[in-house]
Amino acid sequence: MSINLQAKLVANVTDTTALEMKPTRDGYGTGLVKAGEKDPRVVVLCADLAESTRSQWFRDKFPERYIELGVAEQNMATVASGLANYGKIPFISSYAAFSPGRNNEQIRTTIALNNIPVKIAGAHAGVSVGPDGATHQALEDVALMSVIPRMTVLVPCDAIEAEKATIAAAEHPGPVYLRFGREKSPVFTTAETPFAIGKAVLLREGKDAAIVACGMLVYRALMAAEELAKEGIEVAVVNSPSVKPLDADAILKVARETGAVVTVEEHQVHGGLGGAVAELLARAYPVPMEFVGAQDRFGESGEPDELIEVFGMGTPAIIAAVHLVMTRKVAPR
Repeated sequence: MSINLQAKLVANVTDTTALEMKPTRDGYGTGLVKAGEKDPRVVVLCADLAESTRSQWFRDKFPERYIELGVAEQNMATVASGLANYGKIPFISSYAAFSPGRNNEQIRTTIALNNIPVKIAGAHAGVSVGPDGATHQALEDVALMSVIPRMTVLVPCDAIEAEKATIAAAEHPGPVYLRFGREKSPVFTTAETPFAIGKAVLLREGKDAAIVACGMLVYRALMAAEELAKEGIEVAVVNSPSVKPLDADAILKVARETGAVVTVEEHQVHGGLGGAVAELLARAYPVPMEFVGAQDRFGESGEPDELIEVFGMGTPAIIAAVHLVMTRKVAPR
């Protein structure tokens, strides 16, 4: 397996039975506590979902800096904007379907327009929420947040990266959207794996095609690359947790080296990571692309792993997308 050693992943990254399994929301919870320890300005607001979003871990450590707003996501965003205007660094926590799904206008007008450091945490995103069904499966949230001026959008790949993203968000001077999942997923990065807002990380080297992925599907992208290697196809895998701003240099580099790109995300193919990569490549270095994600459809109830496969976002779908894009690849130039 041609893993890029600079990525500093766990040694047994392909052994799913040996990897620790944690939801990315756990990384948010630990990140909140660490951010709160570093900076007394950090406060947390929640919309009656302290346990589900792991905001309770901050509440237990800093009860005087925790505010429960109840089921009132629009009010939560507005209260947070007021706190930020008076020097606090507020995190607002809810399900992504409701924040930013329900309070998009308040986020746009009271937070982003004023360019204040409110951090929006959207938990339980994607179809891997499972039996909760379409109403709770946010597949549009990255698009909603990416189109808002001044908003930074982060989609961490595992619990360790989610903790780093949360701490980085607290230190970032403007508004940030952080996306997390509920289902346990492999923890394959380490404390030494690089993370920075605006940066992507090459996890695996390859010359035949490139996969650019974010969120929990990054691990499935790595597994797809491993299977493709058995066919003699070497695929580069790039983890792009920073959807906005995008790491243009890293993505252009693999596009030039491979001549074909597949994007992978647990989100609509419109307006998310795939759209951002396509906009970049259309301007700077057009190459054939395929997009793995939700294909203009709402979620549905089911088991998380089952839904990932039904929605065409699993390892077989990624492999098929690589095969397809390679039939149209262009020679490096």
